[in-house]
Amino acid sequence: MEKVTLAANVRKVIGKTARSQTRKSGKVPGIFYAKHVPQPIPVEVLENSINPLVFTSTTHLISLQLDDAQSFDCIIKDIQFDPVTDKVVHFDLLGLSGEDTIELEVPIALQGSAVGVKDGGILQQSLHKANIECLPKDIPQHIIVDVTNLKIGSAIHVGNLNIEGISFLNPKESVVVAVVAPKAEEKAEAEDGEAAEPEVINKGKAEKEA
Repeated sequence: MEKVTLAANVRKVIGKTARSQTRKSGKVPGIFYAKHVPQPIPVEVLENSINPLVFTSTTHLISLQLDDAQSFDCIIKDIQFDPVTDKVVHFDLLGLSGEDTIELEVPIALQGSAVGVKDGGILQQSLHKANIECLPKDIPQHIIVDVTNLKIGSAIHVGNLNIEGISFLNPKESVVVAVVAPKAEEKAEAEDGEAAEPEVINKGKAEKEA
C-alpha cells in the first residue's frame, strides 16, 4: 500500500472555540490515538493536506509527522463533514501496531466488462466499501472485484470474496455487484410507444375523412 506523509501540529488549545478558529485559518482539527500511546493527541493539519486522503477511491497508509518530532504510522478511522458544504471539519487517526489486527473500511473497485451487460443487462454495484479486519501490512488500497463472468441474473456476494490475510466483516449474503435484466415494464412501454405513433396518426386521418 502507498504510504503518504501528513504533517501536523499538536493543538495546544482544545475546545469548541479553538476548533472554530482552527477551521477559519484554513486548517482542520483532528485527533490521533493508538493502543501504544497513553493519551490521544489533538492535532491540526492544512485543509489541502487532508482532502486528498479523504476524497479518494483508495486507502492510504499515513506517516504522521508532528511538529514536536514524534511520528506515527496510522490510517484515517473516521471523518466528519459539514452537512452543508461537505468540507472535512474533523478527523480521527488510528495508530498502527504491526502485531495487532485492525478493522477498517476499504473501497471496492470493479474490474472487467460483464458478459451480462453485453447481453443487455444492467450492472448494479450495491456495496462500495467493504468492512475488513487485517494486519497493517495486509491493508489493501482497494478490494478488486472481477465482474467479467457475471451473466444476467448473477451476483457476487461478500461470501464469494477471498483475499489472503483479510477477513470480511460484512454479512456473507450481502450483494457486492449484480447484473440485472432491464425492467419488463420499461421494455413493454418502449414497445408500446413504438406501436402507438402510427396508430394515433391513422385514427386522426380516419376522423378527418369522416
